[in-house]
Amino acid sequence: MTVSSAHMASTVSSSRGILPPAGLIPFESPNNGASASFGHPLPEFNDSDEVELFSVSWNQDYGCFAAGTSCGFRIYNCEPFKETFRRDLKSGGFKIVEMLFRCNILALVGAGDNSQYPPNKVIIWDDHQSRCIGEFAFRSDVRAVKLSRDRIVVVLEHKIYVYSFVDLKLLHQIETLANPRGLCCLSHHSSTSVLACLGLQRGQVRIEHFGLNMIKLINAHDSQIACFTLTLDGLLLATASTRGTLIRIFNTVDGTRLQEVRRGVDRAEIYSIALSPNVQWLGVSSDKGTVHIFSLRVRVVGEDSSSRCAPTNASSSSIDTLISPSTGANPGSSFSFMRGVLPKYFSSEWSFAQFHLPEVTQFIAAFGSQNTILIVGMDGSFYRCSFDPMHGGEMLQQEYVRFLKTDSRPR
Repeated sequence: MTVSSAHMASTVSSSRGILPPAGLIPFESPNNGASASFGHPLPEFNDSDEVELFSVSWNQDYGCFAAGTSCGFRIYNCEPFKETFRRDLKSGGFKIVEMLFRCNILALVGAGDNSQYPPNKVIIWDDHQSRCIGEFAFRSDVRAVKLSRDRIVVVLEHKIYVYSFVDLKLLHQIETLANPRGLCCLSHHSSTSVLACLGLQRGQVRIEHFGLNMIKLINAHDSQIACFTLTLDGLLLATASTRGTLIRIFNTVDGTRLQEVRRGVDRAEIYSIALSPNVQWLGVSSDKGTVHIFSLRVRVVGEDSSSRCAPTNASSSSIDTLISPSTGANPGSSFSFMRGVLPKYFSSEWSFAQFHLPEVTQFIAAFGSQNTILIVGMDGSFYRCSFDPMHGGEMLQQEYVRFLKTDSRPR
């Protein structure tokens, strides 16, 4: 089946038998289902094989990450750390590798040197069946791909396409401000089904509540947006601008700013923002070589946030009651009683815990289990660090692995 439309500037191809969410199979074996197009079953990992690292990205629950390399891709489990499997190609590498939780479905976008999969195509790959089950071709390069159990989101520089996962039909087209970074975030509770992307104005984030059939525009910063993330249910948004000094947390339903934390006073490039599953902590990595952790004072009313889902027919007011600023103490600024007379930055909470890294490398961070944070670097390094939830301070390095020998520079 092939569908094309001129105004879409894209072509969609699919083969029969696209798996619904119920048919997904977890990754198990390092050589699970290798085929000719992805090479024959591979030998044990040889660390002397130097490859270029193009990208690293978390899966939806941050338990795994995918690495796009100059010769294919690799999947790693975080706790315990191990390489789960890899696929090497003769045709070139992948600049985008997006996992769907821990299952057999991947979205792949080739790097510029990939003769078989060019950078303007998205391949939906079923690694269990060892075949492509869907393909999206565009007139410009793909900047990012995001997956949920029911949606495929393709990000171009000025436009975002949202497709149904079951039949690959186009559901939405969204115009955005220029987006060379491919900024986009998708919630992973299908009942709330929230997408965050750039708006059409500088500093603006557009929130699509698909379950509520509503759009919210949040004017988050005066400067351009550099990074943002959603909680798993999409009800909270954390943002940073290109200044990189402040991170702000918003209610995505009514756009209320709930909290503001300060990474520092000097300008910085924010590489990643992470929110812990219980919405108690926020982590930020930047080009200053430091991962900061902040204590959040937004509280979620009701069930634990990791299992909480709002019904699709809920009104905005009913979801709004789930999120409110907490009145509890926060280990941040002790100058709040002087807020009216001190400079503005004293009213923003400072970080609770920190970990220092090489400044020359780009890192992404996510929360692990039991007060730990996971850090993956574009130099092929993996760190697991713990922080003291009572006293904060300098984090302790619990694990370090050089998972890929590479001379890659930050991209």
